Amino acid sequence: MSREENVIKYYVICNKLKDVIRTGWKDWNVKRERIESVAEHIFGVQMLAIAMKSEYQYDVDIMKVIFMIAIHELGETIIGDLTQFQISKEEKEKLEHKAVHEILSGLLDGNEIEELFLEFDSHKTKEAMFAYQCDKLECDIQSKLYDSENCVDLNNQENNKTFYNPRVQELLKSGESWSSMWLKFGQQVYPYDENFLAVSNYVVENEIKRVK
Repeated sequence: MSREENVIKYYVICNKLKDVIRTGWKDWNVKRERIESVAEHIFGVQMLAIAMKSEYQYDVDIMKVIFMIAIHELGETIIGDLTQFQISKEEKEKLEHKAVHEILSGLLDGNEIEELFLEFDSHKTKEAMFAYQCDKLECDIQSKLYDSENCVDLNNQENNKTFYNPRVQELLKSGESWSSMWLKFGQQVYPYDENFLAVSNYVVENEIKRVK
């Protein structure tokens, strides 16, 4: 296969993520003309990473972080967008790593890119941990934006298995809104440092809306 073919093959595979709608939003019956795709989520995580690096002056290689984020959902071109409520972390990693290896096998820099993907997934380096926190917080901020548009009806969740998760139910029964529930869920579950916690709490406590 020629280099030109490799470029286009990789591009076309990644292009699929423009049409893969985020499963979490579908599960919660988000009512909106356009719901976020995986590709849009990737963009959002990258922009959040730039802002977090700027305002908190993290000692990280931001270009490496941006590259990591760009490829962190690569496996979803094959396995789809599977949430933590649908599949175990171990099983998802197994499927995802196999898919990423398959996708990158045709590129000259495939091994190097795959190593970067695996570094992100391990959360062990400072860049990987920073990128991981951005990935998780971005999703919760997006829920706040959807909530500000009244996109979710908590009384219309009969077929939503996530709705009945014990931790989710505990937060909702304590009176949290849908988005506050997700933000506080993230604070409980993900290894946020004090800066990510501060941003998360700011979103809980303040109204934020999409800029028109």
